[in-house]
Amino acid sequence: MKKIKQWTVDWWFIGILILAAFLYAWNIWEAGNANDYYTAAITSMIQSWHNFWYGAFDPAGFITVDKPPVALWFMAISAKIFGVHGCSVVLPSILFGIGSVALIYNMIKPRFNIWAARLAALALTLTPIVVADSRTNNMDATLQFFLLLASWCLMKAISNRKPWLVVVSFALIGVSFNIKMLQAFMILPALLLFFWLASNQKLWRRLGTLAIALVAMAVTTLAWPIQVDSTATSQRPYVGSSETNSELELAFGYNGTERLLGQTTGTGAAFPGMGTKSKTGSTGTAGTPPTGAKGTAPGGTTARKPTGTPGAGNTGKTPPAGTKMPGTKTGAAGKQPAVTTERGAGTGRKMPANFKKGTFKGGTRGRQGSQRGGAGGAFSIGTVGPLRLLQSDLGPQISWLLPAAIIGFISAFAYYLDRKRKWYQTTIQQNHLLFWLGWLIPVAGFFSIASFFHPYYMIMLAPPIAALFGIGTVTMFKQFKTDLKHWQAWLLPIAIVVTTGLQAWYVSLYYQWQPFLVIAGGLLGLILLFIGRTKAWCKTALGVAIAAIMAAPAFWSLTPTIAGSSAGIPSAGPSLLSSSGNGGLGNGTADSGLLKYVEKHQGNAKYLFATSNASTAAPYIIKSGKAVMAIGGFNGTDPAITLKQFKALVKKGDMKYYLSSGRSGNSKIEAWVTKVGKKVAASQYGGTSSSSTQGFGSRGGMGGGTLYELDASMVK
Repeated sequence: MKKIKQWTVDWWFIGILILAAFLYAWNIWEAGNANDYYTAAITSMIQSWHNFWYGAFDPAGFITVDKPPVALWFMAISAKIFGVHGCSVVLPSILFGIGSVALIYNMIKPRFNIWAARLAALALTLTPIVVADSRTNNMDATLQFFLLLASWCLMKAISNRKPWLVVVSFALIGVSFNIKMLQAFMILPALLLFFWLASNQKLWRRLGTLAIALVAMAVTTLAWPIQVDSTATSQRPYVGSSETNSELELAFGYNGTERLLGQTTGTGAAFPGMGTKSKTGSTGTAGTPPTGAKGTAPGGTTARKPTGTPGAGNTGKTPPAGTKMPGTKTGAAGKQPAVTTERGAGTGRKMPANFKKGTFKGGTRGRQGSQRGGAGGAFSIGTVGPLRLLQSDLGPQISWLLPAAIIGFISAFAYYLDRKRKWYQTTIQQNHLLFWLGWLIPVAGFFSIASFFHPYYMIMLAPPIAALFGIGTVTMFKQFKTDLKHWQAWLLPIAIVVTTGLQAWYVSLYYQWQPFLVIAGGLLGLILLFIGRTKAWCKTALGVAIAAIMAAPAFWSLTPTIAGSSAGIPSAGPSLLSSSGNGGLGNGTADSGLLKYVEKHQGNAKYLFATSNASTAAPYIIKSGKAVMAIGGFNGTDPAITLKQFKALVKKGDMKYYLSSGRSGNSKIEAWVTKVGKKVAASQYGGTSSSSTQGFGSRGGMGGGTLYELDASMVK
């Protein structure tokens, strides 16, 4: 008679899931529109199956967003059920974030100590960038879940001897490709290595299974992009952020090689911290910021806050002038493009007590103040090199437990070594360890040299760090309790000392005396461990040590929740507590008076108006649910429409207005409009007219700009 498996509830695990739900979901009602670039797309996608399938940015289906639509499909379904607002579009990210915690627990528990699974789940939950990413409608939390799901399927395939799950695993990588394109392939080395080491199939059967799995991955990877590219361009939207209106070009260009080489396709220009051909990730070239659009500059220079009257909506105040912030490097910053400083009204928040006052370290980096969410700016990614992930730009988002994870791998690999086997024969546990290391090294290596990415991409490193930390902590503790003459026994004290030291440095970037608390906590745990090494309460001492090294990242992880953050460029850190967490790139507001005016006078026109870029258009699409044409896509640089085509729309009566934000990648259309168009006096809609943006007009709504009226008589 088959024994019935008894289910037991792991209340520690349930508590961790509740903690994750709190961190990811609490205060999310303060999300506003979240990342309005994608929220505008969701608004458009729920209006037709055509827009839903292609991931159209605008209701008219003129152009797509810069990513494939799989993640947006989940968000659009949520918005269709609950309506379009910040909570509904962020809900899938919250659920996928919690799901990732559950997956990593269930991936580690079967082969390792249950406490290893609990610690890994806790570490993932309390990784600051995981919290920040799970609170926004960017694609990263969704991608993390699907990559973990693919990995879980592969592990189940090996343990249960079910080759079809290998096929499912690799097929899910193809699905993940259609979430964030080539970023999904970063874990392929880990999957291939694990399958080859852990599979007990004979060589030819193993090769056959792998071949079928790779074919499945190719099918799920290419099915949607090829369908889009093979569809007549007149029957689908233009592929946003591409140069040739191709999804495959987008995948291997803007979302592929340019991430490594630092090209600027689809961004208009380089941003601060975004590399081009230099070896420093802190520089870039672009246009000069508009007058009055400066934020709090590093290097001891306090620049002016944005000018103009804030509108309703999100707040995005900069930290107090002179406040010391992390992430600056010595050297001159590159010039920057015109950027949005328009923010909503709000009272903001006070700086945490003992927040360190002073100056930024290093040279200048332009107007990061108005862009930063919790750490560096949108492209503050540190200096290229092997220690980049530990630097102050990226480290406080991801690397709090990295030293313990690396040392933990050494400990666990030695602990699970079977000396009866040959040196090249690994144990089951070692295969799992090599999987996590195979995930960590390629991803860390890429981000150590890449020139064009956002700090919130660091979520890709969270699962392997969490897993190795959880597994390694348990094995280091077991080795510590043995004879101190063995080198493995010293790995736990070393891990505590190194990890505590790194964390104290991160905390010192913001606070004056709190770093000493971090050090004191680590020392207390270390002393208790040595005193109680052979005693019954040694586990309690380990608990104190773990609590000490988890305290600082836990606080960092709490900051987005306290701030109600759901930023377009998500991050975590004490600077969020000085203002609303929803300022920065991807968060803008619509001019209500202007919107009412164009709606009143739209007539039979297909579009409310056209403008240069998606970020100016997005707030109007969200608020009205009507079509606004972003002629240059995300940042105004896409060759999505020619002047001849634009004139045809005007002549046909489909386009009656153009909102000039003072910056456009399509200079021919902008020049023609400003030459022949009739300026609409701002007094007619209760706004202010300006030929330049009031800040970051290209990325977050409009508080100024010039509205032009167009009609067929102007087309010659």
